[in-house]
Amino acid sequence: MRSSSADASADEALARMGYKSELPRNLSMLSILGLSFAIMAAPFGLSTTLYITLADGQSVTILWGWVFVSLISIAIAASLAEICAVYPTAGGVYYWSAMLSTRRWAPLMSFIDGWLTLVGNWTVTLSIIFSGGQLILSAISIFDESFVANAWQTVLMFWAVMLFCALVNIFFSRYLDLINKVCIFWTAASVIIILVTLLTMADDRRNAEYVFAHYDASESGWPDGWAFFVGLLQAAYTLTGYGMVAAMCEEVQNPHREVPKAIVLSVVAAGITGLFYLIPILFVMPNVQMLREVASGQPIALLFKTVTGSAGGGFGLLFLILGIMLFAGIGSLTAASRCTYAFARDGAIPGFKLWRRVNTKLDVPVWAIVLSAVVDGLLGLIYFGSTAAFNSFTGVATICLSTSYGLPILISVVRGRRDVKGSSFSLGRFGYAINCVTIVWIVLAVALFCMPVTLPVTPESMNYASVVFAGFAFISIFWYFVYARKHFTGPPVSSDEARAATDLMTGTPVDAEKPLETMKKLPSE
Repeated sequence: MRSSSADASADEALARMGYKSELPRNLSMLSILGLSFAIMAAPFGLSTTLYITLADGQSVTILWGWVFVSLISIAIAASLAEICAVYPTAGGVYYWSAMLSTRRWAPLMSFIDGWLTLVGNWTVTLSIIFSGGQLILSAISIFDESFVANAWQTVLMFWAVMLFCALVNIFFSRYLDLINKVCIFWTAASVIIILVTLLTMADDRRNAEYVFAHYDASESGWPDGWAFFVGLLQAAYTLTGYGMVAAMCEEVQNPHREVPKAIVLSVVAAGITGLFYLIPILFVMPNVQMLREVASGQPIALLFKTVTGSAGGGFGLLFLILGIMLFAGIGSLTAASRCTYAFARDGAIPGFKLWRRVNTKLDVPVWAIVLSAVVDGLLGLIYFGSTAAFNSFTGVATICLSTSYGLPILISVVRGRRDVKGSSFSLGRFGYAINCVTIVWIVLAVALFCMPVTLPVTPESMNYASVVFAGFAFISIFWYFVYARKHFTGPPVSSDEARAATDLMTGTPVDAEKPLETMKKLPSE
């Protein structure tokens, strides 16, 4: 129902920010928490990227790398939540970059961050669904060890999963609130079932020294210390989607309060879930070399089969991970489509008149969902040229989203954090320190995740993240000089006006003499 006073207040505040409310506010904080939790999908993300850490350090990188990146991610999430509480719109980080900048720099900063966010959302969705397709095919090898999926089978399965996620987002959007909540319980139950099953059925168990202190990067080709940092891609990729849910602000009641909480709590929940998932796996880890030689690059199915001692037992545990994958795929496409819709609403994407449309019968931006799915589907064709395509997808997703998160945080620090001092999710006196730690990490992460997982590098093992990143950079630069340089002005209101809108939403006294902003005049092509 949209008749509540909370909805009316949020819609009026959104109007002051220059946007018309077109999406129903039918998502709760628990639902947004579930969506963010679904996008990160710790058990699934850690399973599909296990091959990275099996080469780059094994136990120490897997476990302590996860703990390290979890703490850093909580700091980034808290920094974003502080800003989100001040400017809760579907534009997310690109809108924040404009609001936190000076009027002169706002259009350029929002344009750059918008494209980083858009590409990050698309490639996170791509990497989740692509690896999901690989994982489904790996289930066949549990029963038929001679089966090795070829490129066509992999891409077709990827397209099938993408189509399923798109259809759910288009025709079953009214159930997204329920789907997001179910995801929390499915994931928690899956981790408990896997933990109990592995520890009770394993014939051989590793000792505590192996689980907490074993380090072997001899297969990576990197120096031992550097291999640990390269291996952090496993944890960083898994814990990267929390900021995407800011795009759902216009579908939540009291978004200035509920969305920031969901952003931070989802990272904490994912971090804890990951620990409960990883520790049992390390205790029952079978022969590492055998896992590294899996043709599909997805060793988790073989691990489950080896530990349980049966194909049926292995598939049963893998089925739980595949369920988490579907929640992640649906959720990531939801967030990516809302990001596409919000950016198109400001005229920043070629063909924006079509992508910004909201279907009034389905209450979703159908064309934004279609565009996100089609772009990802086309990018999946890279797999025909390189079987290491998934490396580039995970790398570019982590790079783009990390830098998109870092830009508004950096702008806020440079300008003395003045816009967030009154945030309802304030970091207080620790704000500068937390913000600076996140910026340093993001700069390091960009360099790390352009590197190949192992050396020496071949065309098949090359990390093409930088190539994909450069391709999208070319498209955005071309569009900027052809159209956006003269027409794109960023969000339609100033930071003062946006802040007044948030004050209206939170009940803070607003200058009564200041008239409501008129609805934003949408750009024309």
